[in-house]
Amino acid sequence: MEQGQPPSSDVDLLATAQAAHRDLRDAIAVRVVGHEEVVESMLVALLARGHALLVGVPGLAKTLLVSSLAEALGLSFGRVQFTPDLLPADITGTDVLSDEVDLQGAHRRVVRFLRGPIFHHLVLADEINRTPPKTQAALLQAMQERCVTVGTQTHALPDPFLVFATRNPIEQEGTYLLPEAQLDRFLLELHVDYPSEQEEREIARRTTGVQTNRVPRVLDADEVRALQSLVPRMPVTAAAVELAVALGRATRPDNPKAPKEVRELVRFGAGPRGSQALVLASKARAALRGQAAADVEDVRAMVIPVLRHRLVLSYRAEVDGIRDLDVLKQVVHAVG
Repeated sequence: MEQGQPPSSDVDLLATAQAAHRDLRDAIAVRVVGHEEVVESMLVALLARGHALLVGVPGLAKTLLVSSLAEALGLSFGRVQFTPDLLPADITGTDVLSDEVDLQGAHRRVVRFLRGPIFHHLVLADEINRTPPKTQAALLQAMQERCVTVGTQTHALPDPFLVFATRNPIEQEGTYLLPEAQLDRFLLELHVDYPSEQEEREIARRTTGVQTNRVPRVLDADEVRALQSLVPRMPVTAAAVELAVALGRATRPDNPKAPKEVRELVRFGAGPRGSQALVLASKARAALRGQAAADVEDVRAMVIPVLRHRLVLSYRAEVDGIRDLDVLKQVVHAVG
């Protein structure tokens, strides 16, 4: 797709979104083998101006997915490696005292803000659960308000701005639980699975030779912003909104209409932000597919990545090895 001025009409923008969906998948596939569903969900997060949590064991190309997406979009990419000794200032930046010389040669001391790695379009928060909650909380304002406050000054973040965080699901030593308030800021939780046998053969062949493939540029920042502006204007059917709200409410154990599994195994369900996120993600998915409006099929397709991280399971569920995915499947089955 040729770069240029973003189309002015929503019809043209919809066509651009559909073409970008295809072209971005092809561009990322130049460097990353497989993970087509994860890539599509990352594009949903991009268009919906949401953040995504990537969950998977080491070595499944989570970092490569994010950096390849940034390259295909022509956006700046920043990475923060979360460790137990990481401080909030290591993420947001800090004020530093420096010497300046004016035109007359006089020295003076001034305070300057030294930007942290969060000042990029796409930020990879690698192994976010390896740092204490105090440092994790440094991301909260950035993710919600797209700005950071250091001292008395508030600094705007680049536009577009998205956080893709990774979490290792198998290592527990030296890790911290993510606060529910922070989990709720992620639009999607995406699980990155092992590749198929054929994909793994291709990975072994492709990554053990000379690395020459470059990810082609598909969009620029202006075009991304134009596509993001389309999503809130996307129509959504009344049935889709009704289904999204019903699914969100069915995850709450105090709801008499919730299925038995929810009432017995869930401590806290999704709040209103969950229903909002489900509608927004459905609109973004519809835009990527060139649909005129989001419908119930879009809601059903997005319910797992949107709601799974918003459930707090009971101790009984943890002891019995029941996953949030198991409970959500029962919710989907009960609501229809």
